Amino acid sequence: MPDEITRVDYYMGAIPNTPGEGVKVLNALKDAGVSLAGFLAYRRSAKVAEVVLVVAANAPSPAKVVKPAGLVLGKKEKGFLLTGEDRVGALAETLGKLAAAGISVVKSNAVVGGAGRYGALIAVEPTDLRKAAKALA
Repeated sequence: MPDEITRVDYYMGAIPNTPGEGVKVLNALKDAGVSLAGFLAYRRSAKVAEVVLVVAANAPSPAKVVKPAGLVLGKKEKGFLLTGEDRVGALAETLGKLAAAGISVVKSNAVVGGAGRYGALIAVEPTDLRKAAKALA
């Protein structure tokens, strides 16, 4: 079964790096019925954590929902969500297609999803979105 590649929107923001801050954001999204395609949070410094929210392309912005929870999001950015059968070299295959097309990846994150599946977020420069979509098709 071939990998599925979907265009997505993602937003980045920062919250205090203290226990429970991420849970406040996730609960605000849950309470508003916002379904995430991906979520990434990591410590950026001793006091600040970076949060990345991935939503379906053209979904309503989650900015208003998470602001009361203390997360102010940056502008909407676009990327690709990959899902597929986990296998050795799965991400290398996809990134190789972009490299062969002369496209640099600016952000990437991948995880094994269990049950033999994996998922990845890949972002390229906005000027390369169409070219990347063509290279990944």
